[in-house]
Formats: sequence, structure tokens, C-alpha cells
Amino acid sequence: MEPTHKDFLRTHRLFLSNQILIDDTVVHYLYQENILTESHVEEIQAQTTSKRRTLRLLDILPTRGPHAFGTFLKSLEEEFLWVAERLRQELRASTERDPTEVCRISEETLRKVPSDQELNRLSGRLGPEWESVLLDLGVSAGQLFRCRANHPHSLQSQVLAGLIAWRQSGGRGATVQQLLQSLQAAQVHASVLEEVFR
Repeated sequence: MEPTHKDFLRTHRLFLSNQILIDDTVVHYLYQENILTESHVEEIQAQTTSKRRTLRLLDILPTRGPHAFGTFLKSLEEEFLWVAERLRQELRASTERDPTEVCRISEETLRKVPSDQELNRLSGRLGPEWESVLLDLGVSAGQLFRCRANHPHSLQSQVLAGLIAWRQSGGRGATVQQLLQSLQAAQVHASVLEEVFR
């Protein structure tokens, strides 16, 4: 999947988890089109709520090759046509933005240490790349393991625990600027941070 599509799914993660119900139609269409394997289908269907099924699917999709994004949009057309159309509109709008416009966060904000609330918002927007972001920030592999072990059922809680560990060890050096650099190193688009610190 292209980095822009990965970023797009990440930035629309909460919207999608609140708007679509991942039922048999979407999952079986993706299985039929060879985007999901049988074990992926079982893994998604094993989730206890519709929101968790959607979030699990959004975690899997970026790893499923170059056709995964387009096929996912097609899978929404039967029951969630308005969601598919909105995503296509927003994707067109985002690709029309000026590519030289890297980050629209003020210098003042970039120098500050993020609050609990801001870290919580960011943790809800990061996907599978969260571990590489935290490793880049200087969080140890042992700390990452503890974050996963302490919060086995919530990706957002794992990410938040890691971000708080980074901020505690970094002190005043744990700035939004440092976050931005680590997100860019993990190929996460600056818009993810812009949404948190606007």
C-alpha cells in the first residue's frame, strides 16, 4: 500500500471505526479479492465489538499490498456508499495540497512538551508504526514490551503508555518537535500531528 494511502487510513481511523460496521459483506469481499487471508477473516471476526473489528481490519490493510486500499473502498460501496464517496473526495483534496507544505504547527507549539490530553489524542491516531516511532524517540524495547503486556487489549493504551514513558524520560527535551521528527522517520505524515496540535 502506498504511504499516502497508509497515512490516509491512519488519519481517518476514528471516523471509519465510528461510521462503518465491519460485517460479513466487507470482510468476505476483501477475502474474495485476495486482500485478506482466511486467518485474517477469523482474527477480525473474533473481535468482540464492531468497532474493534473495524480497527483490526484497519491494522491489517496496510500490510496487504498495493491493491488493498482501492479494494477496501470498493468493499464499502454496497452498504456504506456515502463513506466511500467521502473518503474519495478527501483523498482527492489531500493530494491536491501543496507538496512543499510540510507542517503547519507553530514554532511555539513545536518547542513545548505535549500534555497528557495531546498524547492521548495522538495515541488514537497511530497505527502499526507506533513501535518504530517510540524506538526512534528513545523508548527501550523492554519498555515497549511492558506497554504491550500491561495493556494487551488496547492498542491506544499501549501507545499512550509508551508516549508517557518517553515524555517522563525526556523531561523538557520531550518536545512536539522531537515527536514530529520521529513520526517523519517512521513515514507518518505531518498531518497526524497537525490534527492533535491545531
